Formats: sequence, structure tokens, C-alpha cells
Amino acid sequence: MFLVYIDELSKLLESHGIIVKLFADDVKVYLQIVNVSDTVMLQGALDLIVEWASTWQLQLSVSKCNMLTIDHVPFDVKYSVYDTVLPYVTTSRDLGIVIAQDLFPSIHISEIAAKAHQRANCILRTFVSKAINLLTRAFIVYVRPIVEYCSVVWSPSLKRIFN
Repeated sequence: MFLVYIDELSKLLESHGIIVKLFADDVKVYLQIVNVSDTVMLQGALDLIVEWASTWQLQLSVSKCNMLTIDHVPFDVKYSVYDTVLPYVTTSRDLGIVIAQDLFPSIHISEIAAKAHQRANCILRTFVSKAINLLTRAFIVYVRPIVEYCSVVWSPSLKRIFN
């Protein structure tokens, strides 16, 4: 039902030339910034979101909002929501995936490898029995999903030689 409720916002933003992605109550706004008028358009989109939320009596969580630029920032512009300047970040987490400015998955891979390693070590420390079948099953249930989650996003696309 919430998607039906929020669908108006996506249509409103798309009518202003803004690319919108929605998932549950998350809204991602995209725009290629080429000239100064694009920066004005993006701030206008943020203002539209604030106005729409106010009309429908929804509270925006400004503390979770940020700006991630891919490539370089052509203009020094500060975007704001509710008179709060949005911070520029070098990485952002989106549905459990860490997206970096350079679009390389190395930060995401490092984080999931560390988390999987911690869980695997926890399994080895916790289980008294060292039966291979039991440990394998625990690994499949508790570690493997971490490594496999959205692996299509970060699976190797470049061949590199690591020293």
C-alpha cells in the first residue's frame, strides 16, 4: 500500500526530469550535473520532496540523507533539506551494499569478508563438537548468506594480479 501512496512523488519528480528509485520508504534521486541549471534542478527536486512530505504529513529523516557524487563535482554547490545542508560522502550504504565514489566494490568486499570471517570464527569458537557435518551446516546457514548477498553487484569484472 505504501508504494501506491508514494507513487505520486515518483511521478512528480520524473515530470521535472529527475531520475527516482524507490524501495519501501527509501527514495534515491539521481541527476547528471553538467551545468549550473542542473544544480538548480536538483535543489528544486529536494524542495519538491520536502513540500510533498509536508502535504502528506510525512517526516523526512534528514540525518540519513547525503550526497554521493560519481566522478568529480563540477560545481561547489551545497544542497539542503529543511535548511540542513546535506553532507557529501565518499561511500554510501544502499540496501546493504556499499557504493563508493569510484564505483569499485573493494570497500564493500572488504566489509563483507570481515563480517563473514568474524562469523566463521564465532562458529569455530562456539561449537564444542568439531563434527564436519555440523560445522558445514552452520557455515552454510550463518556465513554463506553474507558472502552471497547481492554478489552479482560486486562479482569480479576486472582481472587483476594481487601481490
